[in-house]
Parts: sequence; structure tokens; C-alpha cells
Amino acid sequence: MSRSQATAFAPASVGNVGVGFDLLGHVIDGPGDTVTAFRIEEPIVRIDSIEGVIVDLPREADRNTAGRAVQALLEHAGVDFGIALRIEKGIPLGSGLGGSAASATAALVAANALLPKPLEIGALYPFALAGESVASGSAHGDNVGPQLLGGLVLATLERLIPIPVPQGLWACVVHPDHVVETRLARETLAEPYPIGTVVAQNALLAQFLAGCYRKDLDLIRAGLGDVLVEPRRASLIPGFAEVKQAALDSGALGASISGAGPSAFGWFDDRAAADAARQAMIAAFAEAGLSAEGWVSAVDAPGARLIED
Repeated sequence: MSRSQATAFAPASVGNVGVGFDLLGHVIDGPGDTVTAFRIEEPIVRIDSIEGVIVDLPREADRNTAGRAVQALLEHAGVDFGIALRIEKGIPLGSGLGGSAASATAALVAANALLPKPLEIGALYPFALAGESVASGSAHGDNVGPQLLGGLVLATLERLIPIPVPQGLWACVVHPDHVVETRLARETLAEPYPIGTVVAQNALLAQFLAGCYRKDLDLIRAGLGDVLVEPRRASLIPGFAEVKQAALDSGALGASISGAGPSAFGWFDDRAAADAARQAMIAAFAEAGLSAEGWVSAVDAPGARLIED
């Protein structure tokens, strides 16, 4: 007999990871969204409550990332019941930490547990994409992919590919008190790019992925950059250049914008260096007039999971 309710947590994520726009992402052991799903008799998806760090979000299921994702799941499952959702937001809106994706991911993991035959977690990906498209206007899996599987993930629209990383890699992620709307950030990318810039970015991505598979930190360092998106979006984030430099001065293998921003991240092969970078990056944002908070996490942190009652 299937369950009548379930609660799931989905962690924040670093979308793009600098080098892989709309393709790469990894989760962090830090903030996240928690969603409780309840089985109801009426065959609809209903959002009963939204609480936490942001509450001014659509309550209509088809306009909410969590609601739309669960609608897509139930349409696929063909069940004769509905699901009500209670959403607890732990990730701020417009933070560059995959907040809209985390709601969809947590809702799917919770709702999936209520099905007579729950799907494997990777099979939830198409429904997560349906939810994410509500927030950004297009489907991209660089947040929902890693949130589902954990660790570093390459997410095409067709499949999720977990990417191995060397042991002992740490991410420092710092979020300033500033909002960058995903849609606005995407507008900065509207103008065409010279082919040389695209080739240069492809070279970075190839080196980065090769470095991950070969456990070669020098290749990861050579590839962990962004000549495509970061130059156009940096101006949306006060103090970003100084924040990035603070990460590099602390020993980062590379640093860039997390998702659409304003959060920034760096990768490190030493936990102490990542801890020092967190303080330095927070201080750099303070110099730009922004308060900030930060987290240090293993790059291969776990993804979404059920929270047992």
C-alpha cells in the first residue's frame, strides 16, 4: 500500500559551474527547500502553503515550479488521486543557488514516494525540467540534475550524466543580499557571440571534463573559467570582480558566478583554503556594500532525499 504523505529535502546547487552554461551543476551541503506531499482524493495538484525565506510565490500549481513538476509526474503516472504540497523555502529567490529548481526537485521526490510504483530518482528528470521551465521560461537541467543525483552532473535535455571528481575537492559558495532575476540575466546573453569565443569556451569545458575524469587538478584549473557568460553578467553583481579575485587569492582552482548570480563560487583542493576564501569573499562583498553569507561544501555532496517521519 502506498504512503499517504512524504517529506523531501533538495539542496542548493551551483548551476553552470562557470564553464558549463546550462549543462553543468553540482549541489552543496548547505541551504535547501523542504516539501511535504499529501495524497488527496481530488485528482489535482494543490499548494496548501509556502513558508520560509520567501513566501511571495505563485499558489496556482501550473505557475509554481513545484506544482508544475508534480502535475507532470501525475500525468505520466496516470493515477486517480491528487497531491497537496506544503513548501518550506530555505533558498532565497533570485540567489543563483537553484531555488526554483529545489522546490521542484523536493516536491517530485516527495510526491514520487506516494505513487503505487515509485520511479527511480533519475527518471524524475523530465518532470523536474517541466517545473524549472516555469521559472526561467526554458528547460535547463543544470540545477535539477545535480539536485536529483547529487555531486557534479552534466545535464542535457535528454539525460543526466554524473561526472566523477577527485576526492578532497571543496566548493566555497557566497551569497550576497542582492537579487538577480534569472530572466534578466538571460537577457544579457541575447546578442550573438563571435565563433572564436565559442571555441574558447568549448576548449575550457573539454579541459575541465577531462580533468575531472582523469583526476587531474591542473586540467581542472585550466578549464574552470568562463569567457562566454561571466563577462556579460558580471556587471549585474556589485563587487563581483573583487569577490572572484578574493577566491583566487585564497587558492581557488577557479571561481565564477553561481547560476544566474548574484552568488559566487570557487573550487578548492584544500578545506582550509576554502574556509579562508569564504571570509575573504564575504569581506569583498561588504566592500561593495552588500552583506553576505557563505558555505563550504564537498563538491560531491548528496542530492535530494526523503526525510523520514
